[in-house]
Amino acid sequence: MTERIQCIREGCTNTILPATAAKTGGYCMPCKQEMEREERQRYIEANRRDVNLYAGIIDPVETLKIMHEPQVRDPLIRYVPYEQSKEQVYLSLSVEQQDQMKDYAMQRIRTGDEDTGKDILVYLVCYHDISLTAEIPELLEQEIYYPSILYKSASGEARDHLLQQVNTDDEKRNHILLMLAHISDDVVVQQFRQWRQSPPSWASELYVAPEHYTTEAGWELTKDGQRRELFITPSYSLYKVKENEGTSVESFGDSFSLLTPSANCCPWCGGALTTLISLDVKHPALHDVSWHAQQLQIQTCVICSSYGVVYMEMDAAGEPLWSSHNVMPVGMDEIDLDDYGKLAQAAGRQFQIATSSRHAFHASEWAMEPSLSQVGGHPGWVQDAEYPTCPSCSTRMKAVAQLDWGEVEKHGEGMYYMFLCEPCQLTAVSYQQS
Repeated sequence: MTERIQCIREGCTNTILPATAAKTGGYCMPCKQEMEREERQRYIEANRRDVNLYAGIIDPVETLKIMHEPQVRDPLIRYVPYEQSKEQVYLSLSVEQQDQMKDYAMQRIRTGDEDTGKDILVYLVCYHDISLTAEIPELLEQEIYYPSILYKSASGEARDHLLQQVNTDDEKRNHILLMLAHISDDVVVQQFRQWRQSPPSWASELYVAPEHYTTEAGWELTKDGQRRELFITPSYSLYKVKENEGTSVESFGDSFSLLTPSANCCPWCGGALTTLISLDVKHPALHDVSWHAQQLQIQTCVICSSYGVVYMEMDAAGEPLWSSHNVMPVGMDEIDLDDYGKLAQAAGRQFQIATSSRHAFHASEWAMEPSLSQVGGHPGWVQDAEYPTCPSCSTRMKAVAQLDWGEVEKHGEGMYYMFLCEPCQLTAVSYQQS
């Protein structure tokens, strides 16, 4: 048997064959490969250069075109990020520049880059509520059926085409129903009403009844067949304050606060309850909300509401009160509070509420990574739309706010959704994560 020899690298106990030693200079293969990686890394660090793709560019349209181009992966290149986020650049577009980006998106679609083209159109629809009436026939011709929000501004002709197609196209029926839900004009509402009264033959092939698709677009049919919105408007962003900006007394007075710890404890896990948001009912975001107290306070257990819906009632003084309707999810009695980090007391003071409103669907496409935390506006569902049912009157509750936990904690994730039932003066909190 050939005698093995010791690897010459200090601290290594591996032995190798003489033939291997001759090839590697006396090192075992793991050490040889590690040394090569270290040498490569030293070379990269010594020769890496910064590349600013945005140098000298002041036109936001050209800036966005660069942002939408995939960057060449090269370890010797460190790309300098743009000074603003993609969302901020989109929001800065003039009407003329929005049209330029719309034309550019359609060019990308025509040349085969469907994903980039669709992404651009979604940004324009969500951030600027831009009309795609003229482009929708071409989108249909290209068989682009998703995201369905692109069809909000469909013409009557396009709508009628989809109403016919939904009856015959088994493969795309799911997408078409979502598209129709976003169109949501009187004709569409009437059609969903008819489907509820007389389910079509293909309804049995769906996972849910046709009329349930409307919740994905933020509305429902009432018992008497009328359209009812499932979220409040207008929408105001809840944004995180930069460290060097500080906070203003006006924004953090008694009229608005986030993530305030309560003296009350959760009956399920024993942890402290948290008031996710407290907002003066006179705030413009709540101008259509009928609430009997001066402050709308939405309180929950941030631990338990990530396992199931937590309802709160309002006492005579207008303070949140744990609802008798709450039903403990299975397994909640086994929760160990030591497994959960404690929310920093100053967490809520990181946020301000925007002074001006934004479009209702601004944060509706969660995957596009907009600023998600908000009061009012269509929810940015991480999963399917799930509006909780009021346990008192059995009506779907309206979405009133949402809080992106990834902005609250360094390693946080998921979204807390807040709802209310005005007739019953109940609130609810649910949670979703990817």
